[in-house]
Amino acid sequence: MVIFFDARLYMESALQVFYMGMAVYGWYQWKYGGDKHDRLQIATWQLQTHVLVIAGVFCLAAVFGWALSRTDAAMPYLDSFTTVAALVSTYMVARKILENWIYWFVIDAVSVYLYGLRDLYLTAALYVLYLVMIVIGFRRWWRDWQIQRAETM
Repeated sequence: MVIFFDARLYMESALQVFYMGMAVYGWYQWKYGGDKHDRLQIATWQLQTHVLVIAGVFCLAAVFGWALSRTDAAMPYLDSFTTVAALVSTYMVARKILENWIYWFVIDAVSVYLYGLRDLYLTAALYVLYLVMIVIGFRRWWRDWQIQRAETM
């Protein structure tokens, strides 16, 4: 949080506080969020839901970016985009939505660029590692989702 604040990436700094709360929510959902208050299963969203969510992300990022452009914030629109998209993606993880991995790939790729521009090279390198982990995570969830679907048929 402090690193991002010092780099004048204020939305990224605030995002760290959100992550703490979502960790508790996500743990509860994964453990008790299923139909019978048991383990939550991997789910997917319909294309229409993705279109609405992505449009909402761009609209909110534009609003926050515009507001932050009135301050000394660095890269207000990119900062706002990665933050708003991360809020949505974090919720998707908490609800075990398969496509969260695709959202994270885009967010983290943009973040690598953003952090590089702000001379946060170690953080950018960490996000490159996250990109690798995203591919691995997506493949694992995809396989588990396929198995889960086969068991319910």
